[in-house]
Amino acid sequence: MSGRTTLTIVLAAGEGTRMRSSLPKVLHPVAGRPLISHVLAAAPGGKSDALAVVVGPDHQAVIDEIKRSRPEAKTFVQRERLGTAHAVLAAREAIAAGADDILIAFGDTPLIDATTFERMRAALKDGAALAVLGFRAADPTGYGRLLEDNGQLAAIREHADASEAERAVTLCNAGVMAFAGKTALKILDGIGNGNSKGEYYLTDAVAIVRELGLRAVVIETSEDEVRGINTKSQLAEAEQVMQRKLRQAALDAGVTLIAPETVFLAADTTFGKDVTIEPFVVIGPGVAIDDGAVIHSFSNIVGARIGKNASIGPYARLRPGTVLGEGVRIGNFVETKAADLEAGVKVNHLTYIGDTHIGENANIGAGTITCNYDGFDKHRTEIGAGAFVGSNSSLVAPVKIGAGAFIGSGSVITRDVPDDSLAVERSQQTVREGWVKRFREMKMLNRKPKSQK
Repeated sequence: MSGRTTLTIVLAAGEGTRMRSSLPKVLHPVAGRPLISHVLAAAPGGKSDALAVVVGPDHQAVIDEIKRSRPEAKTFVQRERLGTAHAVLAAREAIAAGADDILIAFGDTPLIDATTFERMRAALKDGAALAVLGFRAADPTGYGRLLEDNGQLAAIREHADASEAERAVTLCNAGVMAFAGKTALKILDGIGNGNSKGEYYLTDAVAIVRELGLRAVVIETSEDEVRGINTKSQLAEAEQVMQRKLRQAALDAGVTLIAPETVFLAADTTFGKDVTIEPFVVIGPGVAIDDGAVIHSFSNIVGARIGKNASIGPYARLRPGTVLGEGVRIGNFVETKAADLEAGVKVNHLTYIGDTHIGENANIGAGTITCNYDGFDKHRTEIGAGAFVGSNSSLVAPVKIGAGAFIGSGSVITRDVPDDSLAVERSQQTVREGWVKRFREMKMLNRKPKSQK
């Protein structure tokens, strides 16, 4: 928001015990990206924006992901879990540094959208001291209710404490808040722990705001956007919601999805124009697909760049480090890894290409294997432009096949092949005419009839 500074505080100190996993909750992926990284991506990221993340003790893996996703973020440790307001104040140093707007978000809400943060900031610009994100729940049971009075937020009432009339309210607290920076510390420091658990809750901020004669408001969003993830079931539900969003965004961008509900995308997948994706395709993180490419059914793609008018699959697997030039054809049951294939290369069937560079217009026959691993180290294979590798060949790396060279079918190539040369490595074929007839007759003579056994 022009002219205003922002501090976003993301709370990520929870253990996530209900996930029943050794992986910290906020590192579980949705659409190939950790939960917390979705939230960090939505947080304001301009030159005048700061970012703080509150983590638990011994959460180095979480800190590593934060730094990977948003290197400028500062991390703060909440050593005791004494409530949400206590967690926010773990970042007191960042709050005290001063910002016009302070956003409070949660590391387990991956569907939060950047535009929602901007709407909350707009409320602060209009004079509110506090903006609370709310949603209309299909089933509000268990949620805190947002009670309004004359257009202002009057209270957040927990379900257990709500009257019958208040329980009929469907506007619920999503937990996400925005504070005006000039009064944020005064409000947060005013929150006490006079409750049965002796903890400090952000929901009490509404009462402090009203005591100070300031204004609190509600910003509404959809229930899907503020889904919190606490269990594997909720993680699966969030994945479904995210996939629907990603598929719709792809369709809106002009991608042809033959059966959208069968295609799975990553949060960072990018598409050119006139891309077609057939049913039952899985695309993981780090994939870019250029204009006119076709991805056929049952293909799995991760960490790959696919050039213009390329054709992939069916039943192809592209692993990280794959780069395909214009018009490359990858056929059925082909796997590539750390492979750079220039324009026009054809690898049509039953082949493994790993740690390899292939020059333009080369043809790789069915059953070809680049033998890149010697049990200790990986080695590279170089195949020149226009080379032709016959079916069922093994290229034992490190090895270079020259431009225009031919490799005879069934060869095991262990030495470099010069440009425009033919290399054949196989045993000499032996033909013994009539041998099978004589062998069969001998066997029949030596076989006793069953009745004589």
